Amino acid sequence: MSFIGIFDSGVGGLTVLKALKKELSHESFIYLGDTARLPYGSKSPRTIQHYLKQNIRFLEKPGVKALVVACNSASSVLEGDFWDGIPIYGVIIPGAREALRVTKNRHIGVLGTRATVESGAYIAALREQDAHIKVTQQACPLLVPLVEEGWTEDPVTIQVLERYLRTPLHAGVDTLILGCTHYPVLKKAIATIVGPHINLVDSAQVIAHQLRNDLLSGKIAPELGPGTTHIWTTDANHAFQEVGQQILKPLHIDEWGLADI
Repeated sequence: MSFIGIFDSGVGGLTVLKALKKELSHESFIYLGDTARLPYGSKSPRTIQHYLKQNIRFLEKPGVKALVVACNSASSVLEGDFWDGIPIYGVIIPGAREALRVTKNRHIGVLGTRATVESGAYIAALREQDAHIKVTQQACPLLVPLVEEGWTEDPVTIQVLERYLRTPLHAGVDTLILGCTHYPVLKKAIATIVGPHINLVDSAQVIAHQLRNDLLSGKIAPELGPGTTHIWTTDANHAFQEVGQQILKPLHIDEWGLADI
């Protein structure tokens, strides 16, 4: 059995796992949440690169045929499309492509961690495809801890979101990239604040379609299924499993475990 490996700093990447599992139900997945070292967004690129290598080495052990870096901060330091011959997928380029597809006024907003915003990775990805696109970025460092706590509908979270969203909305964006895999957990609250005229983009479904196409084309060998799903964390965290089950519902998880990295 070959797995598709996925990792994120915490619970947010489970939104990507859910999209992949829905699209590719016959495949088997291993998910690693690096809960002992989150958030990544406040770390330096060098530190994030170090974590990236360690997490990939862990996922390689059981045998993976594809790697999904379901973390925007880690994707911002990712280099190349392969890792030791294994196809590797970040979340930034797919999100940028989808935002360019749906924007009408050519003004895109990016919500991200400090590391993602300071890297300029989304600006580079967007302008590589459209040199004249206008981009307004907003760092949102408080959102990851709020999601990890499960405060997705708490009044405090709504107030924080309203403050963060003020800048891109006043700037006139018509499309917002949710540039952290934790943020789709808050998608309902964000949509209520920004209204129906703003497109909200996250990379989960785009990556799921990309992997499906690569499996169909033979770039990645498909499994016959039924697939299994294993979730590991680097720290025993009851909140992770509680919030994770809410995100993944009604998917069946075969194993929850503690990773030794």
